[in-house]
Amino acid sequence: MTPHLELQMTVQMKHTILCVDDESDNVDALERLFRTKYRVLKATSGAEALKHLDKDRVTIIISDQRMPNMTGVEFLAKSLKTHPDAIRILLTGYADIEVVIEAINSGRIYRYVNKPWDPVDLVNTVDKAVERFEMGLELREKNRELEVALDELRTLDEAKNQFMVLVNHELKTPLTAMLSFADLLGETKLDLEQQKYFSRIKGAAHRLQEMINDSLELVSAETGQTKIDLRSVATKSLFSDQSVTEAIAKIATDRNLTLRFEIENQKVIADERIIKSVVRRLLHNAVKFAEAKSEIAVHGASATNGLYTLSIQNKGPALDGKKIQNLLKPFTLNENKMNHSVGTGLGLSICNALLKLHSSKIDITSSDGLIAVRFHLGLDPDTMKP
Repeated sequence: MTPHLELQMTVQMKHTILCVDDESDNVDALERLFRTKYRVLKATSGAEALKHLDKDRVTIIISDQRMPNMTGVEFLAKSLKTHPDAIRILLTGYADIEVVIEAINSGRIYRYVNKPWDPVDLVNTVDKAVERFEMGLELREKNRELEVALDELRTLDEAKNQFMVLVNHELKTPLTAMLSFADLLGETKLDLEQQKYFSRIKGAAHRLQEMINDSLELVSAETGQTKIDLRSVATKSLFSDQSVTEAIAKIATDRNLTLRFEIENQKVIADERIIKSVVRRLLHNAVKFAEAKSEIAVHGASATNGLYTLSIQNKGPALDGKKIQNLLKPFTLNENKMNHSVGTGLGLSICNALLKLHSSKIDITSSDGLIAVRFHLGLDPDTMKP
């Protein structure tokens, strides 16, 4: 029986209590005490009680300690074999601490009750024992669900690893051959129509190459395979890659955009190569999707709690919470969002995955026609002012 079905059946039907005492009057008294609320089984010896356990599902076991042939402690210890999850209560007519200790160690008793018992106290004890039993079932069901979820995550991680192997060996190899032969073809004499076809083939191949590289970068970062080299880095150096800034400046010029940088130079702990890649992608998005003839503001300054905040702000259509969430999902391509009509839809997802390696993340806000994308880096504690 599955734990889920076991939990459902336990909730729907009466719990069963097994009462064991060599005095038949005592078992009858216990039956009268519990029969209105629970299903009661009776036994006058440990051997008889074990027969009940072989064929019945029992929630609570109440056993007397002093019985001939088999003591209560011995019986409760044997009951563990068929009913490890049942709650056990020991009845004892004398204060014998050694017996109680033995019962706790070998029989796993929930409580011991002195004879003669107080009916109200015993009923309360059994009711609480049943609650504990049900909580145990629920806990096992939750643990089972967590195990299933964990297995699914492991399967997903394995699928990501297999995906990386597939892309690396089965897609990049033929793509490299395509680009190589395309380069050779470009060196031959082509008429105008052939040049047009060649240009389209080359453009499509480069687009495929970009998607493959972006996919690999995203999966590598998300699965923790991207190695990071954390060092003290000057924030101004994150914008010092001339080839990157020139390419972005060209797009900005073509779209009549103004770039304004206000970078407070501080030392942060980061992988310089990775954060430069994040900055490049975010700047590229900002100039590509901003309204023409507007301003791109890049701001960097020390924040609270030893953090440094970098933000890139551009002008664009308002974004609600749902659109912002979608922008951070991989392969989100929607022409109505930030004029997003080209690209792989992986840029922001890659940035987020790389920032997670720095215990950071992208935060996007949209207000008064301005869209701000920001993230935090940790300041170098050795250079922080007291």
